Amino acid sequence: MFEKLFQKYDRLLFFDTETTGFEPEKVDQIIELAAIAIDKDGKTQEMDEFIHLFKMNELPPKITELTGILDLTLASEGIEEYEALKKFVDLMQCGEGDTLLVAHNAQFDLQFLAYSIYRNREKGKGWMILLNECDYLDTLTVYKDRRRYPHKLESAIAEYHLSGKVVNSHRAIDDCLALFEVTKAMQEERDDLEKYINIFGVNPKYGISGSTLKKVIYHNQGFNNSMTAPEQTLPAIIAKERR
Repeated sequence: MFEKLFQKYDRLLFFDTETTGFEPEKVDQIIELAAIAIDKDGKTQEMDEFIHLFKMNELPPKITELTGILDLTLASEGIEEYEALKKFVDLMQCGEGDTLLVAHNAQFDLQFLAYSIYRNREKGKGWMILLNECDYLDTLTVYKDRRRYPHKLESAIAEYHLSGKVVNSHRAIDDCLALFEVTKAMQEERDDLEKYINIFGVNPKYGISGSTLKKVIYHNQGFNNSMTAPEQTLPAIIAKERR
């Protein structure tokens, strides 16, 4: 499983965030952070933490409706942002080995992580360096080369016939489990995930959301009506343009 990825990485870290909204640089924050780490030797570790509200007094109703997370849940079960980040960073660290971070719409989750780590830069020294040194796999970019719109995680769950195995509940740990199964299904379908490392497809209509990441190549990616041929995938297009 993930043989080509494990040729380069010692750990794959599938992660997801639930947030109060879409603007990490302003009013929004992570309220749930979850991850599943898988090492090349088959060892797995998980984390799933609620985070206390600190940027607003109460959750927007639409977030509670979407995730089922309540203000009371965050107050009684949540921990401080620094403590949740520390657990995540512990999973990112893999001895002297390299870690690949995997997320669906990774730009969104990485933006929130980066702002959270920056806020905690005094206590979490070196965390931003660690985040920037990791490589990233955006399964949304891969999925856009595989299936027609819509490209949400729940769409991928249905397309790969995983509905009886996982759920897309808009809860971070459930979505991590779903992400793992979707990624595995995409590899079994066409084993080229390693070609998408650090490549993020961009909707031409909206452009890049948030700040750019140093390692990432951003490239416009349109919608396809079917699985693209290998020579028409986004990595292949980028490779041709660089010749």
